[in-house]
Amino acid sequence: MARLKIGVIDLVCKGPTTTLWARAMHANLASIMPQVVATWCEEEGHDVKLICYTGLEDLRKELPKGVDLVFISAFTEAALLAYALSNYFRSQGAVTVLGGPHARCYPDDAVQYFDFVLGFTNQGTIQEVLNNCQPQRPEGKHLSAGKQPSHLPGVRERWKFIEPTLKKAPVLKMVPMIGSVGCPYTCAFCIDATVDYQPMSVDIIKEDLRFLLTKFKKPVVGWHDPNFGVRFHETMDAIEAAAPLKSFRFLAESSLSILTEDHLKVLQNHGFEALLPGVESWYELGNKSRTSRLAGEEKVRRVAEHVNLMFKYVPYVQTNFVLGLDSDAGDEPFELTKRFVDLAPAAFPGYSLLSAFGEAAPLNLDYQKNNRVLPFPFHFLNNHLAMNVKPANYEWVDFYDKVIDLTAYTFSKKAIYRRYMASPSRASKWMNTMRAISSEGYGRLRFFKQVRQNLIHDRGFRQYFEGESQELPAFYKQIIQNDLGSWWEWLPKGAIDHNQNAYLHKKNGAALTA
Repeated sequence: MARLKIGVIDLVCKGPTTTLWARAMHANLASIMPQVVATWCEEEGHDVKLICYTGLEDLRKELPKGVDLVFISAFTEAALLAYALSNYFRSQGAVTVLGGPHARCYPDDAVQYFDFVLGFTNQGTIQEVLNNCQPQRPEGKHLSAGKQPSHLPGVRERWKFIEPTLKKAPVLKMVPMIGSVGCPYTCAFCIDATVDYQPMSVDIIKEDLRFLLTKFKKPVVGWHDPNFGVRFHETMDAIEAAAPLKSFRFLAESSLSILTEDHLKVLQNHGFEALLPGVESWYELGNKSRTSRLAGEEKVRRVAEHVNLMFKYVPYVQTNFVLGLDSDAGDEPFELTKRFVDLAPAAFPGYSLLSAFGEAAPLNLDYQKNNRVLPFPFHFLNNHLAMNVKPANYEWVDFYDKVIDLTAYTFSKKAIYRRYMASPSRASKWMNTMRAISSEGYGRLRFFKQVRQNLIHDRGFRQYFEGESQELPAFYKQIIQNDLGSWWEWLPKGAIDHNQNAYLHKKNGAALTA
């Protein structure tokens, strides 16, 4: 095999940005799989350069030059930038490959713009690309392994690709690690709903943690597990075997069902400082929060008590909610969330608008069958800029009224002050305040208000939301053009549009040919 010059691009951001949140945190949001792919390519004897794009760099200056093959990893919100980059590199004769969440969710769209599109990816998948490094026209090839890989290169093996990205982080420098893939829960809207839970090697975890102690006095580790701690004691034993207790600072996303008081005591002793449990809904998914028989006001009270208990052991907690689920109706779900904000004032609430990401989850088929999925460009599919599923029990203006009211309540001066005073550490006080006054709090509130105004005063805008028109409102097109900047001219023709029902059509086609 010829020695290839390979570029790997991890798109943390979908375009240039100067926000406070981006400056503080984007370098800490680097994905693991681009580093893994870069490591595998090097093991095959190729020259590799990895770039993590945080939105703060001059991307044209950062991009690798004279490459034969380019791997791009992107979430769906960065898909249009990824498409533009692919077009740019293909014009220079390079073969392009898309991986990451967007490739899993929208493979049939992505193959129009890439030579290879990767679903589940193991070392054999990468070898297949390397062995067939040729342009695929007119349509790219979709490759996917049968399941997630059982082994991934650890931090020591990936370090040469981790270190340059950490240098971009001004204060907090968080090393990405993973202890498991998949999730034992089957939340119907989640991309991991049908992915079998699979733990990684505890020996590699121990080795990586010991390695990090040679690089940092007290390393900060962000666990990328979809649900950390499922095999709780096995994982904690591995951490304890690596070094004395509290040698590290850990952040993880887990479920309340795992975060019992006994487990919280162990997590505190092992140095966990931030936990992100999913509450999701006051009416369903109670198995994740140990409230499977509770709903409404009683669930709010129980979850708030649990979250307040967590603050005895960890200084930072973000609680995640999904707004607009089919179980929601009327004022109650929003009023219950406001009640939770009052009862658990130290917690930072993370709100997501219900979204259907292509093939990501089985529930998306039902939305498509019922003609509820809207063709919002990928650029807005990040759980808050657009809700691409028509709500079951709300009119659009009414829904946005409630979202605006909840967001304003959550990030009011009073709520920010109460969160600041209730937060148990300087770092958590700073983090919560920064998030509230930046794009995540005030920024979203301004955007939601503008969408509401357009729904009322712009008939074409409203028709698009109602599914009566396929013409993208100029409001959204202008945002895309502004965000992409000079990359707008490289966006392939037709890339803004996609078939929002492609998953359904593919399933129906497969059924007809079976």
